[in-house]
Parts: sequence; C-alpha cells; structure tokens
Amino acid sequence: MVSLPDVQSSNSQIANTLPAGLVAVFVGATSGIGEAALKEFARSARSPRAYFIGRSQEAAAHITAECRQLNPEGEFIFIKADVSLIRNVDVVCREIQSKEKSINILFLSCGTSRFGEDTSEGLHIITATGYYARTRFIINLLPNLKQATSLRRVVSVLAGSQEGPIDVTDFQAKKMSMLNIRGHMVSMTDMTLETLAEQAPEVTFINDYPGPVKTGIGRESNTFLTRLMGIMLIFIGPFIYIPIRESGERHLFFATSAKYPPRIHLDEVEVSSGVPLSEGVEVASGTDGKVGSGVYSIHWRGEHAGPRVVELLAGLREQGIAKKVWEHTVGEFDRIVGPADV
Repeated sequence: MVSLPDVQSSNSQIANTLPAGLVAVFVGATSGIGEAALKEFARSARSPRAYFIGRSQEAAAHITAECRQLNPEGEFIFIKADVSLIRNVDVVCREIQSKEKSINILFLSCGTSRFGEDTSEGLHIITATGYYARTRFIINLLPNLKQATSLRRVVSVLAGSQEGPIDVTDFQAKKMSMLNIRGHMVSMTDMTLETLAEQAPEVTFINDYPGPVKTGIGRESNTFLTRLMGIMLIFIGPFIYIPIRESGERHLFFATSAKYPPRIHLDEVEVSSGVPLSEGVEVASGTDGKVGSGVYSIHWRGEHAGPRVVELLAGLREQGIAKKVWEHTVGEFDRIVGPADV
C-alpha cells in the first residue's frame, strides 16, 4: 500500500524533479477522476501544457479557469469531442499532433454506464468508451509518447486488479451480462497494453482501479441493475467513497512516480522514469509478476494486482489470447476508418 502522505510527498517533488513544460493529454476530464487528476497536474507541474477532452463546453470553461488559477504559467486547452466514436478520436489526435511533437502523459478515464446500445460505428457503447477509444488514443499518440525526452506514461483508469476471463466469441461484450463485462474488458486492456509495450518498451503502461469514487458516471445509466446500484450508492456512498481530491492525487502519483518504470530505460541521464521513490516505497511488479516490467495492473492504493491476476493473465497468454485481442481490435479499427497506411 502507498500511503496518502507518500503520494503527497511524491507529488510535491514533481516541480523539482521533472522538467518544466510537461505535456499531458487527459481524455474524459470534464468531470470525475479525469478532472481531479488534471487539477492536481496543474497544481504540481512547472509550466505544464495540458489538453483535456470531453463533451461539456460549460464544464470545460470552469475547469480551465480553475487550472489557470492553480498554475498561471500553465496552458490548458480544451477539445470538445464525443470519443465514443473512433473517427472523432482520430480527429482529436490529429489536432493535438499538429501542435505537439512529444507527449509525456496520456491519461484515459472516458467511460459510460450505458449498456446494450451500439454507436453509429457499430461498437457496443460501454466497450467503445472503456476499451476501443482508449486503445485508439494510445495507438495514435504512441509516436509522440516515444518522442518525449523525459517521462513517458499511459494511465487507463478502468479496474486494474479486477481481471476476469475473456470471451473470444464476444469481444465487444454485446451478449455479456453486466456482471461479467468488467473483468472481460480489464483483461482485454491488459493484453493490449502488453502488446503495445512490446512496440514501445520505453513507455510505462498502467491499468488502475480507482476504487469507489463519486464521479457522476451513473447519470447515464440505462439498465435496472446500474440504476439500482446508483440508488444504493446514495445511501452507502458517503461511508465508502474515496474523496475526489485524494483520487486526483493518487492518479497523479500513478502518472509520475518512479514506482512504475518502463520496461527499458533508453538513457538514464536523459530519460526519467518518474519522481524518485521515498524511503519505504518500492518499485511495483508488472502484470507478468516481475518487478519493473513496464505494464502494471494496480489497485487504488497503488498495490500490485496480486498472484491471482498474474496467474490468470499467464493463462491467457499461453492460450494466445493477446494475439486474438489485438487482431480483433485492429480489425475493428480497419472496418471503421480503413486500414492504416503502411
């Protein structure tokens, strides 16, 4: 467990140990965890530049003003987009790439509680936002992450440590119950992040479980089960919720701490693996169970997912599931936008 004081101590060192001018992209940041993480980034970094993507122009105006108050030397650029559509993801990425050569942090927290609906591109809405859009952002922006001369990190806020079986006959989870979707989608994410880490071993990839946080995602609920859960949380939430400020602090720690180094270090002088660890905080084990292996599935306290998840993922690898997930994912992107130029 990483204590909150250790998290806060690490974050307080960002301005002194990481270079000025860090560039970050926050997808799904006009509310909830993404907004909280963006504000902590604004509070902690020196002269940062942050792009944040969401659907609410009104919310973005308030967030931009608050971030500028927190850090008058920072730049905070909002891009309005519905990222449940892969074509929109591509448009957003092209806009960012027209302005930035390198990116240090890609923070992904877009999602929905809607279930059983398809987007206009034929993707199940819940996996479109929770898996496909996020993967598309990573693929598109990976060259920019690799160009960074310091921190290089991807954080996907989903449900690391909550992995489950992958149904290869239903990758989109169109026939799956709500109870099984989470584990399926989390394991798909792990498999994809491991594939991407092979292409970019100098980049850190994190899949984390944020814990119980009051985010407002339940307002889109369209099933009896999710609405019932929303009603229950009205009563029990105040007793179990992690404060939104603490969630933002912990996610900034995930995005910047040397506890989660990339698989390889290209140049120890030039490339930083994050804010140096304080006494008692150790480098995390990756999804393969090895210390510092570059892809991490972590609980909200920063803990490694544990032996159950390591064993489950090892079994999926042995069955060749990672390759099947990747081929399916790329196939869906090719179907929607056409094959990538070779």
